[in-house]
Amino acid sequence: MEKRYAKKRPAELTAVLRNLLRYLDLLNAAPNSKAVQAGFLHREPAGVIAVDQKGGGANLAETRLYTLADDSAKVLHLIVIGDKGSQANDIQISREFAQQIKEISQQNENKEERPAPQRAAV
Repeated sequence: MEKRYAKKRPAELTAVLRNLLRYLDLLNAAPNSKAVQAGFLHREPAGVIAVDQKGGGANLAETRLYTLADDSAKVLHLIVIGDKGSQANDIQISREFAQQIKEISQQNENKEERPAPQRAAV
């Protein structure tokens, strides 16, 4: 996590991290990441899910941790955390990250689909 955010908004960070753990529990129980829904989760472009601070107490600033689930690898990427003021930039960063992950996954799939080179008999 970003150290600056932890110093600036410790209560919000604690609330978001608690919801991140809840999200991980939901992911582990669900058949895939698209099946997971909760009031503290927000769908963003490119398959990104934002985890917010809801349920962490009164008077918390709106905070979102942007994540990307990779169902095939069983990995949850943590992309960026921010508040309302950085939301547009955070979504753009998340969208670009998701695109890069998608490209890497496609490259890996293409490598797996290619037949292995045959050695000539000697």
